Amino acid sequence: MIDRAGLAEFLRRRRESLQPEDVGLLRGPRRRTSGLRREEVAALCHMSTDYYARLERERGPQPSEQMIASIAQGLHLALDERDHLFRLAGHHPPLRGPASEHISPGLLRILDRLTDTPAEIVTELGETLRQSPLGVALTGDATAYTGPARSRGYRWFTDPASRTLYAPEEHEFLSRMYASGLRGLVTLRGPDSRAAHLADQLLAQSEEFRRLWESHEIGVRPHDVKRFVHPEVGELELNCQTLLDPEQSHRLFVYTAVPGSESHEKLQLLSVIGAPGVRPEARSRP
Repeated sequence: MIDRAGLAEFLRRRRESLQPEDVGLLRGPRRRTSGLRREEVAALCHMSTDYYARLERERGPQPSEQMIASIAQGLHLALDERDHLFRLAGHHPPLRGPASEHISPGLLRILDRLTDTPAEIVTELGETLRQSPLGVALTGDATAYTGPARSRGYRWFTDPASRTLYAPEEHEFLSRMYASGLRGLVTLRGPDSRAAHLADQLLAQSEEFRRLWESHEIGVRPHDVKRFVHPEVGELELNCQTLLDPEQSHRLFVYTAVPGSESHEKLQLLSVIGAPGVRPEARSRP
């Protein structure tokens, strides 16, 4: 059962404890509000200000689990806080671990500060959960996919357009890397895991994946330098640094170029262009 008073108080206290810079917003010179405004929280949670305001006033219908998950992420809640919010709203908290898509506040705070660098937060299956603005400019909006196509490994073997972003000479290696990585995940997570289900789908749809799967290759690690082929600025060589959240198995990828290099100049140009680069063509596949 929903605890309306408890839910309203928790939301209000949490909103008042956050500052604009805590969630990647700019603080205006004349700002007098203590904490975030309701309209700012509503925007972060992808809902209307009226809907959010009613929750703080102990009114409105019981929010769905999806809505509560969006509020938890928008308010940058830690896992214990997220679970508390679900219980106040009358729902069972989601499972923790690799299947969770709740991004830790620490990773979000880092990403929010990477406004001039391509960066993204992904799950262990290669599902992009959040991107920096320049990350969207580099690879397109990778959060827009649904279904198994959310996984970049799945797209690699089922959607030829997904390979145009990478140098052709890298394709064979990347195919081996994706197959090897998924093989390791299936062994780690077990035959009933999401990784195993994804492997079954690829085995049914991709001859190339079947051939690589049968080779049982393990331990193919990504290169430190990744070569992208952007439709507007051309080829870029970017170093990839990885930060791991071990509790959620999320990874923050940060792409940088050597200062003074041609790729560095192209990144600066891309930040000016601000275009979403390669837009996803297929949103979902069976």
